[in-house]
Amino acid sequence: MSLLSVHDLAVARGGLRTVEGVTFALEAGQALILRGPNGLGKTTLLRAVAGLQAPVAGRIEMREDTVAYAAHADGLKPALTASENLAFWAQVFGGGGIDRALAAMDLTALAHRPAAALSAGQKRRLGLARLMVTARPIWVLDEPTVSLDTASVGRFAQMLAGHMAQGGAALIATHIDLGLPQARVLDLTPYRARPGTRATRPSGFNEAFA
Repeated sequence: MSLLSVHDLAVARGGLRTVEGVTFALEAGQALILRGPNGLGKTTLLRAVAGLQAPVAGRIEMREDTVAYAAHADGLKPALTASENLAFWAQVFGGGGIDRALAAMDLTALAHRPAAALSAGQKRRLGLARLMVTARPIWVLDEPTVSLDTASVGRFAQMLAGHMAQGGAALIATHIDLGLPQARVLDLTPYRARPGTRATRPSGFNEAFA
């Protein structure tokens, strides 16, 4: 059974459909890269899969509590140190492995530094390290390499590869080649909705983790 199955999915932004008819599946050990021009609806689709926005058609099949979502916000508490931030998220999700997560994104030396004192790239690395303490098999990622230098992109790619080697999966919107041989690419351009197509039911959403 697939970790994630999406069938004939349509999503909307601002009351208008963005993409429709999207179908794919993710198995353990796989990554799927979403591609397409800006504004097409990649973020909206990811939010629907993560449960933050209701689709307007189709269905999403997966077990409960299997998704960890990372978007443009890093989800950090500025007053907490790097390790305290990870401990907080580990408690929320019931995961662990804080030291391993810090090491994966080269943050061990910064473990006791408040998040407010980290650079933009360091905050991004910490926000991504957060994925490792969630114990969630499906990572849904929206442009995860923003603010990362080349070395940090490489560390993140290794972290992803390790996650998949342990039976995890990833759904990623990115234009960066992460060098993952097991990754498939899905271009959403052919699924663009006709201009002006209205949503058929309200697309309520939750901005808490956007």
